[in-house]
Amino acid sequence: MRTATKRIYEGMFLVDSALAASDWDGVIGAIERILGRAGAEILSMRKWDERKLEYEIQRKSRGTYILTYFNAAGDKIGGIERDVQLSEQILRVLILRGDHVTPEVMQQDTPAILAEKQAAAETAGVAVAAEGASEGDAGDAGDAGDAGDAGDAGDAGDVGDVGDVGEEVPVDEADEDLAGEGLDDAGDNELK
Repeated sequence: MRTATKRIYEGMFLVDSALAASDWDGVIGAIERILGRAGAEILSMRKWDERKLEYEIQRKSRGTYILTYFNAAGDKIGGIERDVQLSEQILRVLILRGDHVTPEVMQQDTPAILAEKQAAAETAGVAVAAEGASEGDAGDAGDAGDAGDAGDAGDAGDVGDVGDVGEEVPVDEADEDLAGEGLDDAGDNELK
């Protein structure tokens, strides 16, 4: 008899937000029991985010997503999905094979963790990192960007930051001399 090889899986469990807020340990325990029944080894489990659902699921309009990484045999995934369907605490689950998952990916901050860090920073009076990006760099105000390829009439080029509308641009005398030239007198569409 062949033993199934365990692989890393990424599971996104959706639970009712009200239930998650009132009984977080109970929700986590339900997920742990379902995975334990399948012989899965939990590598990481944490709250991903809480969001308004696109459509109601079991008369619930908000959901909390719990991101879980675990090792399990491939033939046990169907059993996990069936157990979730029978569970009253878990609304949905999506399980993907996590061949791409590294320990660094498992430890990345989730949207919920980022929101908690931002709230803590604001409470402590620390400026938000996005503040510098929203004010912009004063040195870029006059940057006209790339004008594009003059030989290609269809290429508008990179617009960039054009500064104030109506801003006068100095013209070189050599440019003024060329401005009057164009087609020759014969009108044969050749440039001089």
